[in-house]
Amino acid sequence: MKRRVSQWLEIADEDYRMAQLAMKEKIYNQVCFHSQQCVEKSLKALIEARQKVPKIHKLGDVVELCLRLGYMLEQYQNDIEFIDKFYTSTRYPFIVGMLPGGLPIEQDAEKALQIADTISNLVKKQLERFG
Repeated sequence: MKRRVSQWLEIADEDYRMAQLAMKEKIYNQVCFHSQQCVEKSLKALIEARQKVPKIHKLGDVVELCLRLGYMLEQYQNDIEFIDKFYTSTRYPFIVGMLPGGLPIEQDAEKALQIADTISNLVKKQLERFG
């Protein structure tokens, strides 16, 4: 595995661990933010395996590039859309586009953490299989 791919996976794993710690502390906006970051960085590891990662942050754009590179992510589109809403709204809660109900609640955090775990493991399996 290329060094830069490994580095993306390492920082994705750090975000996942931070999300788990935040969950223990019931800091749900941080769970959601770090889960989103885990997904973003995991997907960027997939991209890095094939080409240099462009400067993009919107998960929809990251997924689109992954799909163009031949990675199978279609069945995770709804999960990725769900988690992408936490990128800005959990960092800047008073801007336009804030989550309709305010900051994330426990159920949002649980779902975000589950999505991060699923996508992270999927990425690792795809990298093992296809490099």
